Amino acid sequence: MKVSECFKTRPVISFEIFPPRPNAKQPAIDKFYESLDTLASLKPAYISITYGAGGGTSSEEKTIALAKFIKEHYGIEPVTHLPAVAFNKETMTEFLDKLAAAHVENVLALRGDKPKVDNGNHDFTYATDLVDVIKARGDYYILGACHPDIHPESANAVEDTKHLKEKVDAGVSQLVSQLFFDNQHFYNFIERCELAGIDVPIQAGIMPVINQRQIEKMATIGGVELPPKFLKIMDRYKDNPVAMRDAGIAYAVDQIVDLLAEGVDGIHLYTMDNPVVTKRICEAIRAMV
Repeated sequence: MKVSECFKTRPVISFEIFPPRPNAKQPAIDKFYESLDTLASLKPAYISITYGAGGGTSSEEKTIALAKFIKEHYGIEPVTHLPAVAFNKETMTEFLDKLAAAHVENVLALRGDKPKVDNGNHDFTYATDLVDVIKARGDYYILGACHPDIHPESANAVEDTKHLKEKVDAGVSQLVSQLFFDNQHFYNFIERCELAGIDVPIQAGIMPVINQRQIEKMATIGGVELPPKFLKIMDRYKDNPVAMRDAGIAYAVDQIVDLLAEGVDGIHLYTMDNPVVTKRICEAIRAMV
């Protein structure tokens, strides 16, 4: 099933998960699948799967196996991430053929974080470059990423919106936003999209804060602005993990309630494979979706 079917009823609530690393020990793998059981029980519209850490054949096989497991075991549609930096044209077409054989119909085209060591994959510079290859290889529903706080490599909002329009015109049928912590930035972004004629479903990507160092690192890499209210929370509870978790959940719920009230197309939760946090958020918004 194409994820587009999910948008017949809005808002759409979906999750992102991180597969175990290729060299993960059995206890970590067991814990991951226990977490996945809980996440699946929350009945997300779909689950996106980040491309396995480290890349290579092992990552491909584990990603495909996990996508197939989610589809067959839980009856939930998987969306497989396709980072441009991890493939060349040959390996990308091979991977797409394997996805087709596993009956995976939905992919998220990304540029991905540039590797620290050159892996020799230079066929794709941007996510847009992937779209033609994906379309030529099968009937895939293609999702793309967007940045409410503007892509860190874009000079300004106008340039960022122009590139996003090019991505949609190339064949991306749905957008999922990077995490953000100021809803007004998302609303400003939606307005820019409307003015540019970008007319596809756009889900708001929300990540609950449970670890100060991790979120600061991700915000720095992704160019995400951390508003004063958010910074005060992190500073106040940085030495109290339980309080930080609860405050992070409360902040995420507050964001989501506001977004839902404004009629957002959907929420994409970056779960960090944390079923406790994800479950509490879903329970808090259950009556609103």
